[in-house]
Amino acid sequence: MKNQLVADILYQVADLLDLKGDIFFKIRAYRMAAQRIEDLDEDIEIVTSEERLLSIPGVGEALAKKIKEIVETGRLEYYEKLKKEVPEELLVLLDISGLGPRKVSALFKNLGITNIMELKKACIEGKLRDLEGFGEITERNILRGIKLKERTSGRVLLNVAYHDGYNYLNYMKKCEKVDRVSIAGSLRRMKETIGDLDILASSDYPDSVMDFFIRYYDVQRVLLKGSTKTSVLLNNDLQVDLRVVKPESYGAALQYFTGSKEHNVKMRSIAIKKGFKLNEYGLFNKKTDDYVVGESENDVYSKLGLSFIEPELRENRGEIEAAKEGVLPDVVSYDDIKGDFHIHSLWSDGSDTIDTIAENAKKIGYEYIGITDHSQSLKIARGLSEDRVNKKIDEINRINKRYSDFQVFCGTECDIKPDGSLDYSNSILKKFDFVCIGIHTNFKMKKEDMTKRIIRGMENENVDFLAHPTGRLIGRRDPFEIDVEKVIDAAVKTNTRLEINSFPDRLDLSDIYVKYAKEKGVRFVIGSDSHNIDHLSFMRFGVATARRGWLEKKDILNTYSVKEISKILGRE
Repeated sequence: MKNQLVADILYQVADLLDLKGDIFFKIRAYRMAAQRIEDLDEDIEIVTSEERLLSIPGVGEALAKKIKEIVETGRLEYYEKLKKEVPEELLVLLDISGLGPRKVSALFKNLGITNIMELKKACIEGKLRDLEGFGEITERNILRGIKLKERTSGRVLLNVAYHDGYNYLNYMKKCEKVDRVSIAGSLRRMKETIGDLDILASSDYPDSVMDFFIRYYDVQRVLLKGSTKTSVLLNNDLQVDLRVVKPESYGAALQYFTGSKEHNVKMRSIAIKKGFKLNEYGLFNKKTDDYVVGESENDVYSKLGLSFIEPELRENRGEIEAAKEGVLPDVVSYDDIKGDFHIHSLWSDGSDTIDTIAENAKKIGYEYIGITDHSQSLKIARGLSEDRVNKKIDEINRINKRYSDFQVFCGTECDIKPDGSLDYSNSILKKFDFVCIGIHTNFKMKKEDMTKRIIRGMENENVDFLAHPTGRLIGRRDPFEIDVEKVIDAAVKTNTRLEINSFPDRLDLSDIYVKYAKEKGVRFVIGSDSHNIDHLSFMRFGVATARRGWLEKKDILNTYSVKEISKILGRE
């Protein structure tokens, strides 16, 4: 599949055009097409060969020709031309929080800055503060952004790793010499960023399995090949390690290579106290070295006197103690979700009609969706005026009349203004089925002021949810300066549900805060923050965060029926 190759080139074209100052709609067209192809659930080569490129939303004749060129040749002449006009190194600077295309262009034209090292040196030496549009605060923010990028360097977002990892896993399942095979490592624990991928297989024919492993279509090169471990580099530079063990060791190895390191240290300590040795080959009698168990993870945990611990919980945050006492939470299942409460439509900055979203949600098996377009002051996202709100409500009412087994809830993602007031009057807010509030402007407020701003917004009687509570963008923007504990306390006091935003670069709240908030009595809602129908699948990553935060089905609004939700939201 060349989906990611095509998407990456189109994204790069959009960024280069942005740096050149090209027209907004042209840039947006490339980005939207890239996003569509990145999320496409079929091979772009097949779509191209069957001449169905124009069926992809947002792809017209001109873009279709460019996509076809990439698919057939692996390159795009237009992209190569743009790269000669704009130094390619500048694209990396766009990933730094606080820098947009105009600022990057200004840095290049005025100071000749083309890479992160030059930028960091210029900031430290105070060379940016005298440039028009910059200043000392901007300089500090850019340095903070550079540190943020350095912290996440070499790691990919969960959705990228999930896509690559499970595609590779499905390929490995076709190997006739494999008995069992699974994802392991941090991807199995569904961490928000992943360093490399781990796959574990059991077989009596390890060499044949390794030969099959390195023949995967997306392998760029083989880094290491042995009979127990082989490592390859994919075309996107993500490393994948395969380990092959004997069938009798599979469960112990899966437990060991899933981690986390801290979880495993504690497991080994328990084993020693009970007279065993635990490693990737099995559980053994400490005195005689006799094999005890190891074929399944369940056997390992059970023999050590523990309930089975779900992979997402294995972070040494009390899960082993809870397993020992038999009080582990019955964490929410990926199949428990009945709908999605954070979806943008064509009414604001989404790319699909409500009809299209509803039909695709029904195919997923959802019973309902919540449409949360932006409020009026967010002009860049085509926020809805009060008049347009009424028209949108009318459309949703018409759609709901057509369904007997599906419900479209009309919500809003209403902006919290800097003073904590909301972007709609109470009379308009009362018209929505639910009100979700969030911050989309003025991110750099002082901690005390930002905390008060959020809490005041939550105190409005019409508010149901707080969206992406800390505002972080993983690897691109630090969380707001807020007192999260005070916000959590306010959520309990005002009966406001906190959102777990499933968009891969948000996953906000983080799992650590989710667990803390649950212990304080907070209730939750999970939203995909979809801007096109392909984003609906991001729900899985929000559920993973909920599981890592020890949430149960009862804690999450999305697991309830339509009738129950209407009562919970007080709309009956």
